[in-house]
Amino acid sequence: MSGSDDTTSEILAGKLRALHEARAKAELVAADRLSPGSDRVSVRGALLAEVAVVKGLPGPAEATGGSAMSGADGEALHKALEALGWSSEGVFFTLSRLEPGVDRERASDRLRLQLESVDPLVIIALDSEAAADIAEAFGCEVPRPGRQLRVLGRRIVAVSGFEASLSDPKAKQRVWAELKHAKPEGPVY
Repeated sequence: MSGSDDTTSEILAGKLRALHEARAKAELVAADRLSPGSDRVSVRGALLAEVAVVKGLPGPAEATGGSAMSGADGEALHKALEALGWSSEGVFFTLSRLEPGVDRERASDRLRLQLESVDPLVIIALDSEAAADIAEAFGCEVPRPGRQLRVLGRRIVAVSGFEASLSDPKAKQRVWAELKHAKPEGPVY
């Protein structure tokens, strides 16, 4: 290819990326409309994600106005995902429940639309609430910690309480072993 062909390809790739990101943003706004009040804790991360991380209920950082996974758990998870081989630029973060007792059907519809919008290769459930919510959203069995589940071409991996494990060395080792099921299956771009 000549230099001008390379430039044309780069311009086209940039335009396609911008188009897909605009679509994902619009779908994420629509997802928040499905469950009123769900925009109190904003999602964050890649709109064209390789990995989507779902946390069940808000932790301390989210409860005080931070975006999803904006606290110590988010920092630790970034390090863990990079250790597994994922780029931190390709990760999307969301909460499946903003408060206990939320309308389950609306929350399920919201989560499904969010995850379909960012179209990840892998979905990681960080706790039992997130695992149950992912199962409801996709109409599948509840993913068990340390196991891999394939649903609609995606891998779903659950861990048993990521945030809670940060203060318990033994639990941290268990969660790390479970998280290893989310390793990339091929090259990460």
